[in-house]
Amino acid sequence: MKEAIAILTGGGPAPGMNTVVGSVAKVFLSKGYRVIGLHQGYSSLFTPTPETTDIDFGLADAMFNRGGSTLIMSRYKPTDEDFQKRFNLKLFTENNVKLLVTVGGDDTASTANRVAKFLQDQKYPIANIHVPKTIDNDLPLPDNTPTFGYESAKQGGAAIGRVVYEDARTSRNWFVVAAMGRSAGHLAFGIGAACHYPMIIIPEMFNKSTITIEKIVNLAVSSMIKRKLLGIDYGAIMISEGVFHKLSDEEIEKSGIQFTYDSHGHPELGKVSKSTMFNELIDVKLKKIGLNIKGRPVEIGYEVRCDTPIAYDLQYCTSLGLGVYKLFASNHTGCMVYIDAKGNINPLFLKDLQDPQTGKIPPRLVDIQSESIQATLLNMMHFITPDDYEAAKKYVSDPEAYDLYKILKW
Repeated sequence: MKEAIAILTGGGPAPGMNTVVGSVAKVFLSKGYRVIGLHQGYSSLFTPTPETTDIDFGLADAMFNRGGSTLIMSRYKPTDEDFQKRFNLKLFTENNVKLLVTVGGDDTASTANRVAKFLQDQKYPIANIHVPKTIDNDLPLPDNTPTFGYESAKQGGAAIGRVVYEDARTSRNWFVVAAMGRSAGHLAFGIGAACHYPMIIIPEMFNKSTITIEKIVNLAVSSMIKRKLLGIDYGAIMISEGVFHKLSDEEIEKSGIQFTYDSHGHPELGKVSKSTMFNELIDVKLKKIGLNIKGRPVEIGYEVRCDTPIAYDLQYCTSLGLGVYKLFASNHTGCMVYIDAKGNINPLFLKDLQDPQTGKIPPRLVDIQSESIQATLLNMMHFITPDDYEAAKKYVSDPEAYDLYKILKW
């Protein structure tokens, strides 16, 4: 029987998923392997009738430059009971599968290791190689190497962000924009900086201060007042969704926003539009201080996950896909594909990224102290400083409460 490889995609989509899968398929097909695409992520391994697609050259060639994922994705995470009672070993033995390729985030990689160990225990050793993705750019790859999908998502987000800013300038309005990024502010900062937004708010800015709704709102209002002092009556505020997820339960309850709650009693944050929430909170503050400014909310998230990959990711993801074969041919397993700054393909093992205490992969945060970030904060953003206090009293009685440095305790 011809040797085969199986490919699955897990988590949420990112531009370049099809490029990776198509490139992996092309190189293995050229080496004489059968390529089996698994739909519905890891759930395909725990059902007796998995949905599969044989990927030939025609399909690989048709998908590689498209957004989205031809292989249907899933966030399914198997339990120990799933492994004990429902693992479909026949999928591997009857198809002579020698390699499982997984494309996803750190959770997908961790589950891939569990699958490989289980198969070894079942006396069916199989290689597993992972290709890391996330538009959040928060996997700690060496030398600040981006995760695939980030550059394309930033490009798509900037296209939306530019139009929003032009609308603000044209109609003399303000917009409140929220961008994806649960743990880190890379995407929000990248889009906001590219579009010259006068205020960008990301969780990393609160490195010396606890995140509260009042501080977020005051930073936004600070930019609005500063622009009034400059004679500019329009603008846009970029807020990373990460600040929302780092709010305490007390802060969330205090917001007055109505939430649905999960079975553990936690608010279901993913169902709430962050831009709408913050826009409403900012509106309340503006009315309280008597500023006649009306904000409009815009969300950037799902709109960019399935965007068509730009040339950067098309080339990068192709190299990652071809790198899977190089690592496999070199007998590497239980690793991720990593391409360094010189273009060399190397294995990257989870143990080298994991926190030794928790076993979890810590997110890569925006280096808020870097020169480029500080230059953007100090020279592109608009906010009240001590020099503005006297003039700002025309709009607020306590201008120091809107001073970015005082708010953040910098």
